[in-house]
Amino acid sequence: MRSIWNGAISFGLVSIPIKLVNATENHSIHFRQIHLADGGRIRYRKVCEVDEEEVSGGEIGKAYEDADGTMIPITDEDLAQLPLPTARTIEIVAFVPADEIDPLQMDAAYYLSANGVPAAKPYTLLREALKRSNKVAVAKYALRGRERLGMLRVVDDVIAMHGLLWPDEIRAPEGVAPDSDVTVRDAELDLADALMDTLGEVDMDSLHDDYREAVEELIAAKASGEAVQPSESKDSGGGKVIDLIAALESSVRAAKKSRGEGEGEEAAEDEGDMADVHPIKKTTSGRTAKKTTQQKSTPKSTGTKKSTASTAKKTTQKRTAAKSTSSASSSKGSSSANSAKKQTSSTGRSTSKKKTAAPRKRASA
Repeated sequence: MRSIWNGAISFGLVSIPIKLVNATENHSIHFRQIHLADGGRIRYRKVCEVDEEEVSGGEIGKAYEDADGTMIPITDEDLAQLPLPTARTIEIVAFVPADEIDPLQMDAAYYLSANGVPAAKPYTLLREALKRSNKVAVAKYALRGRERLGMLRVVDDVIAMHGLLWPDEIRAPEGVAPDSDVTVRDAELDLADALMDTLGEVDMDSLHDDYREAVEELIAAKASGEAVQPSESKDSGGGKVIDLIAALESSVRAAKKSRGEGEGEEAAEDEGDMADVHPIKKTTSGRTAKKTTQQKSTPKSTGTKKSTASTAKKTTQKRTAAKSTSSASSSKGSSSANSAKKQTSSTGRSTSKKKTAAPRKRASA
């Protein structure tokens, strides 16, 4: 990359020779002014108001216009002789936490490149010191005829410098905030937090300029003679009074849908809603499908009946066998009871006989 400024970083008594390189570039599409009648390009010519003659760039100098309209010429030599310590030096004046720099002050961005082999060591020292301290350096430097304020920080393995506006160049936001007092409810804040969480983070490298791409496509279509189809404009809803809660809820659902999240939640919510009933259209394919369904279901029902009948038959057999078993056991029980009775009666008889015989013996004695 081509350097736009050569100088040095003044770091206490340390001087680091560096080159200043633009860190950004403008990709905007620029248009030329043309004459609508014949397409001729319109150019601006620099004409002197005194003699009304066109002058070239080499004949043009600088001057300061006084309050009464008097022009005071200022040459480059006059500016070079000013006692400006930052004419070729980026002078570091302080090291502060990055959050102390107001983003409103951010201006152009540059890369600082070590100029030569001897500059590599002090350059690396300053870079590593900034990394370890988690701070940024505030510096003054002169560029394009004026002294500026800058902020040095580390980007990868390079020291970058952001041009800063002077504090008195930042306008106070007077009359910008809403005039009336607005009350924000907790429910609205909760939905706003949910929307922020759903949107989450983004890969900054994936962002691109859609408008520039559309302009390039328009130019390509015009150049090839193709007809340009007007795009459908989306209604942004600007100027309409909306329900803030409903808008936030819709935004959360849309963000989840775009990220493929919340499908299960939406299905669960839909279960509680009443389903829409639509009449079924009778078609040939529908009848065929119905017949096929009936044919498939018939054998299943027949098989079910057979299995039910066989199950009932088996149950009946089991019950019959159980009855026969119980009757057999009851008959066995009764026979055993009868035999027991017979034994008891015979035993009783023998006992009575013995008792009768005993008195007879006593009598004879």
